[in-house]
Amino acid sequence: MTLASIRKILKRSFDKINNERLKHNILQAIPFWIASLVAGLLAVAYSKAFSYLESASFSILEFHGWGIFILSPVCFLLAWWLVVRFGPYARTSGIPQVRAAIELDTTHYGKKIKKLLSLKILVVKVVSGLFMILGGGAVGKEGPVIQLSGIVFKKFNDWLPSWWPPISKRNMITAGAAAGLAAAFNTPLGGIVFAIEELTKTHFSYFKTALFTAVIISGLTAQ
Repeated sequence: MTLASIRKILKRSFDKINNERLKHNILQAIPFWIASLVAGLLAVAYSKAFSYLESASFSILEFHGWGIFILSPVCFLLAWWLVVRFGPYARTSGIPQVRAAIELDTTHYGKKIKKLLSLKILVVKVVSGLFMILGGGAVGKEGPVIQLSGIVFKKFNDWLPSWWPPISKRNMITAGAAAGLAAAFNTPLGGIVFAIEELTKTHFSYFKTALFTAVIISGLTAQ
């Protein structure tokens, strides 16, 4: 079954709902729910890989101490080369990129947002970060998870069909960052506070339900 056929089936199903307000609310909420679930699973997978490679690095250091003189330079160079060659915007923690994407959306810099939050950046961010961990680098997982979650939410927004009620890209990215923060730090309230800080200049009252459900679903999935 192709993606196009799935979209047609979903459209026919929702066309049968007579209550237009209910239909609109459901369609608005579904992307947040699915993206939250995916972001939570991605956060768990990244954390598991992070912990596994961290343990592997410690084991190498404990049993073959000399090996770190080979492993660290090789891993660091590979991580650096991946970022420079394939994804310059995968540098740093990832939080500055998300904040920049949120701000740029108000000025309609679609191409720049795509550079900051793309699937290629997601792959480069994960792989380069894991190389750094294996090499014994001092790298945190929380910032990258926030950027990865922002990418997931943005892509779900991009994939919405034309007949779907439009959803603000800025709201999706903000919810993604909040969901990622909740999953990475295990702090749902922190995710909500982050989103409130980012959305105080906009219509937070129209967005709070989607935000709360995104944070809750992502946090519970991580648990």
